[in-house]
Amino acid sequence: MKRFRFIPDNLDLPFMRWRRLAFICSLGLIALSLAVFFLRGLNYGIDFRGGILIEVKIPASANISAMRDSLATLGLGEVALQEFGAPDDILIRVERQEGGEKAQLEAVSAIKSRLGEDFGSDLDYRRTEFVGPKVGGELISAGIKAVVSALLAMMVYIWFRFEWQFSLGAVAALLHDVVLTIGMFSFTGLEFNLATVAAILLIVGYSLNDTVVVYDRVRENLRKYKKLSLVALLNRSINDTLSRTLMTSITTMLALIALYVLGGAVIADFSFAMIWGVLVGTYSSIFIAAPCLILLNLRQSESQNDIATTDSKKSVRD
Repeated sequence: MKRFRFIPDNLDLPFMRWRRLAFICSLGLIALSLAVFFLRGLNYGIDFRGGILIEVKIPASANISAMRDSLATLGLGEVALQEFGAPDDILIRVERQEGGEKAQLEAVSAIKSRLGEDFGSDLDYRRTEFVGPKVGGELISAGIKAVVSALLAMMVYIWFRFEWQFSLGAVAALLHDVVLTIGMFSFTGLEFNLATVAAILLIVGYSLNDTVVVYDRVRENLRKYKKLSLVALLNRSINDTLSRTLMTSITTMLALIALYVLGGAVIADFSFAMIWGVLVGTYSSIFIAAPCLILLNLRQSESQNDIATTDSKKSVRD
């Protein structure tokens, strides 16, 4: 039986012919993302704004969705519930109340009273904490440092593995993905919390993985097709890796869509961020990272000399 191929062999799509249109679209989306971010800002979650944390052990038969709906009627603003290590161990997060410490204590009293009405008085309150805005500011600073550090570390890695043109191209693609993801959160008003920061770091890693696959094939083809123009060589490299790129993206998307639809409200925003990240990461690997090599004037003669030098060093070690 003949094996089905999602991408036919010897595919020859002219990706580099569309690079100018792709750059224009990307620059427009980046400008729009920055404008929306500076005009509307982000909908920071409790992790960044500060609020109330309550950890409670509930009866095994309790329904978290029903508990969430019940607490939402108290008028305390945003209320988030999630399992914390075990199905009967629940972490309740409530946004910071206006009115100082007295307002926070009244909110805690209202939550405990409502839970007592719904589940009885035998609930085990394991901890009650107040997270101030100062802690939220420190978390924002730590999140920014984490993203920037990841970008710099990846730039150095690509620089050592390939050349400086590849390094700058990869970072340009990663910045493109990060800015568009932040713009998406600002535009949609989805909650931006610590899980979102984790999603951005995962998006950076996923996008870089796709970019490295394309760049690795570019480096191989620089050795293999010495007389081929750089535009034609990049087209061939992307077509060679297109099947792997699309199949990886599609299988990842299937898992993320399942998490988004079936995972509940706790991880919905995280799953949506990852779905968006896979889409823009796949796009940037093809239409941003590869065309940047043309803009950065990657010269095939220098690349071939570097490859030959690497091969000679390897043969000496062997």
